[in-house]
Amino acid sequence: MENIMDMQTTGQLIQEFRKKQQLTQQELASELGMSRSTISLIESGSIKEIGVRKLSQVCARVGLTLEARPNKIPTLEEAQISNAIEEAEALKKASAMINDAFQPRK
Repeated sequence: MENIMDMQTTGQLIQEFRKKQQLTQQELASELGMSRSTISLIESGSIKEIGVRKLSQVCARVGLTLEARPNKIPTLEEAQISNAIEEAEALKKASAMINDAFQPRK
């Protein structure tokens, strides 16, 4: 399994959010102390290397967050099983609440 961030998708999101804020690449770059070409490379997904702090700054400025999360996405079967277990637990709790509600009070 590949553990590399998808810079193409990340760059597209950064570009989309930058444009929503009506910022040019040059304006964004100037605010963050970077070159316009760095922003361009990030947005095109063709930047060879970039530090986490720098990428995090770009993301934060345009309204995105950079986060770490598990790279294992559950299969459809695993998700269905997990959902079925959660539903069963919720039904069990609801049943207990209903049974409690109809028990004679002493």
